[in-house]
Amino acid sequence: MEFRCPSCGAAIPQLPFPLLTVDAILEVDAGSVVLVRRRFEPLGWALPGGFVQCGESLEDACRREVLEETGLEIEALEQMHAYSDPGRDPRRPTVTVVFVARARGTPRGGDDAAEAAAFPLNDIPQPLCFDHGRILEDYRLRLRRLGAAPGRPTPGPANGSDASARKT
Repeated sequence: MEFRCPSCGAAIPQLPFPLLTVDAILEVDAGSVVLVRRRFEPLGWALPGGFVQCGESLEDACRREVLEETGLEIEALEQMHAYSDPGRDPRRPTVTVVFVARARGTPRGGDDAAEAAAFPLNDIPQPLCFDHGRILEDYRLRLRRLGAAPGRPTPGPANGSDASARKT
């Protein structure tokens, strides 16, 4: 990905700021989450997600990325946490906003996902890309804190709450 200065058109080798991304912890069955096997470097398993486009909300970016990579439409969506470690993506600095989402259906790989499948939270395939192992561990802690355990319905998106639909 090459970036150019809007004033002079010169190539900018690396932007002086991180790029914004979204990732989804996508619940399709109680205790299972959807992962995608990446088609491009870095190779491995990852949460569905990607870069936010100009003019796009975080929620819309999450819905778009999930649809592109898994073929699933999100039914419920709730923001969980932002992750900003400068080394989280080996390609360039990024900040990701992670959502917990709920969808129905059978995932299928698309776009830059070679494969998409649901996995029990206690049997996640390896290797995981980026900091997605840490994100999934935080999700497990969230489930425990909310009183849900893998295999039981989770509060929030799994029960139809959509935080993005609330007016502030």
